[in-house]
Amino acid sequence: MNVAFFIKPKSVTAFIYEDNTLRQGLEKMKHHGYSSIPVLARDGRYVGTVSEGDFLWAIYRREDSRYEEKTRISEILQGEHRDPVRITANMDELLLKVMTQNYVSIVDDSDSFIGIVTRRDVMRYYYEKIKEIEARQSSEED
Repeated sequence: MNVAFFIKPKSVTAFIYEDNTLRQGLEKMKHHGYSSIPVLARDGRYVGTVSEGDFLWAIYRREDSRYEEKTRISEILQGEHRDPVRITANMDELLLKVMTQNYVSIVDDSDSFIGIVTRRDVMRYYYEKIKEIEARQSSEED
């Protein structure tokens, strides 16, 4: 099964730009109720993922009261950016990624962000596969 089948396209996915301010990023995450969100460059390239923890540590290190309005998202991205998966990836690659994250960012061959695949969708896929196998085994026993 191809990863493309599971993509929630960029047009329906919340994301922020690396030049957004800390405040803008926090407001968007709060609005959507997310604990992490993809970060893109203005040209659409995937830059990484920023999490609540990244925001927390950035605010903890602040030096002035307008820090949230001056600091850019690109300045708070931590070392672990959650590598994206290419659109050509297989389901096994996707499964390995969602074992440690709630969603996986999907990029095309030019590293442009095209959407996400959620853990829920991958789990549903494998659940349905297991049910199919069980049904086949049950019908073979009859």
